[in-house]
Amino acid sequence: MKTSRKGFTLVEILIVVIILGILAAIVVPQFTEASSDAKLSNLTTNLQSIRAQLELYRLHHNGSYPTNIVDGLTKKTTSAGVVDAAGAYGPYMQQFPANPFIDTAADAVKTDGAAGSGWSYTAASGAFTANSTGHTGL
Repeated sequence: MKTSRKGFTLVEILIVVIILGILAAIVVPQFTEASSDAKLSNLTTNLQSIRAQLELYRLHHNGSYPTNIVDGLTKKTTSAGVVDAAGAYGPYMQQFPANPFIDTAADAVKTDGAAGSGWSYTAASGAFTANSTGHTGL
């Protein structure tokens, strides 16, 4: 009488585990890199959009940039740049975007350029840059 063998041997299981480990080592870093690329693309798009809206604001407000960029771009303003619900200009954006490379949501939209804030903005010149490590030159 012959007994039938059921199940896998230890060697077969080890081969499958090794193959899965190799696949994981190849695939996981690609997802990490894709996430970083998506953040950089989002940052670049946000910078382009905000800078374009700043220039439109400047055209509507006699060559001046907003003193408070978040309010100036997300609320209605008068020609003098005063936030007013009945103002003739704006809003230029529905909401101010966050810097995707800053972890704290509240800090990601700050524009004061202090350590940990998402953006750096100078009202006098309209200069607007990312305030995250490695992205200040964008």
